[in-house]
Amino acid sequence: MNEQAISRPDDACQGSPSSEVLLTAEVFDGEPGCIAQARALAERFLGRLVSEWLAVLGEHTRSDLMLAVSELITNADRYSHGPYLLELEGNARRISVTVYDTSTALPVLYSPDPGRLGGHGMEIVVALCDRLTAERVPVGKRIRAEFQLST
Repeated sequence: MNEQAISRPDDACQGSPSSEVLLTAEVFDGEPGCIAQARALAERFLGRLVSEWLAVLGEHTRSDLMLAVSELITNADRYSHGPYLLELEGNARRISVTVYDTSTALPVLYSPDPGRLGGHGMEIVVALCDRLTAERVPVGKRIRAEFQLST
């Protein structure tokens, strides 16, 4: 597991902007249990963000973020042909969930259709986060869901 963290800046409590963030990342190989491992990594990350950076998670932020992690990792597991990386980055104001995988095919966002079987993952993530971006990168693609936190 690859994890990296930058400690909470001294001025975080004073509300001044900072480019420092808490960062953690892990590579998954698609073996059974990867989604649960990704969720556990996200839980540890959120715990540190709250205790060390004094982040305030809104009523639904934790569950929304955990569901976004599940959906993004499920998609990477299902559609890529190699390892994928989950990166969590945040501070007291925002959190981003980024997944890199080896597929260059960008996700498809379908119109809402409750009668459609499957294909709802990205629809769910878009509904949960404040901003979603997907782009091709040299290793395949990067999908980032961003969440703004209460201040």
